[in-house]
Amino acid sequence: MTTLGAVFRPQLAPERLRSVARLADEAGLDELWLWEDCFREGGISTAAAALAWTERVRIGVGLLPVPLRNVAVTAMEAATLHRMFPGRALLGVGHGVQDWMGQVGARVESPVTLLREHLVALRGLLRGERLTTHGRYVELDDVALDWPPEHEVEVLAGATGPRTVRLTGEAADGTILTATTSPEGVRRARRLVDEGRAAAGRGTGPHRVVVYLLAATGPGAGERLRAELIAEGVGGEPDLGVAGDAGAVAKAVQRLAEAGADSVVLQPTGDEPDPEGFVRFVAEDVRPLVP
Repeated sequence: MTTLGAVFRPQLAPERLRSVARLADEAGLDELWLWEDCFREGGISTAAAALAWTERVRIGVGLLPVPLRNVAVTAMEAATLHRMFPGRALLGVGHGVQDWMGQVGARVESPVTLLREHLVALRGLLRGERLTTHGRYVELDDVALDWPPEHEVEVLAGATGPRTVRLTGEAADGTILTATTSPEGVRRARRLVDEGRAAAGRGTGPHRVVVYLLAATGPGAGERLRAELIAEGVGGEPDLGVAGDAGAVAKAVQRLAEAGADSVVLQPTGDEPDPEGFVRFVAEDVRPLVP
């Protein structure tokens, strides 16, 4: 069964999150995803609040940019959420938008190396291991969590380029793909993930692939979608985004699922006029049409 989610975009003020999260919970949405985009809203703080305000919906953060975070702090915060809200937190990390990282003095020479080192250390700490490591960027000296998660948890990683996608297969438990990923792009990502897993000797176990899908519905949906795709620089590419009713959106979700997506997260346009209505549309209208 394909998991279906929606995004609370950080263009909305933080105080809007409570109503959207509660509505997602009540309407039966599978997952509500948050972003830690510079310089808008913190991913862990918003996730903790959303989890506390709700009872059943899973809350994802995609992504936490690793140049901004010491891996021990990431592990402490992740473990705390997993212990307080077992089975409901989904956390993804990534190397961040490099221009933003440069603005705060956190840009590194090799973002892929940093992401690899961060993922290896983060997954080890969350497994309860005691680590000493001296990498190019990650330094740990006899570090272990006092309160690791009580059960094994997934660490997801975001990726766009082929090197990073392959890395997610090597060093993460799942991959998050942006809304500029077509069904064929999902198939390519799956192949790269499998290559990474094989290179790391990780076998053929499960590896969750989460894909964002830009979606618009209601009056002016087509115009809003086109404007967003143009702003993203992909206005002329086929199979990106969907505008229309629940049936049209469900078909677009299904195309991504057939290409290898385990979870499809519907991303409203930045000028979505009714964020609560969008979440209700995803949960109550689209969800019943997605197998």
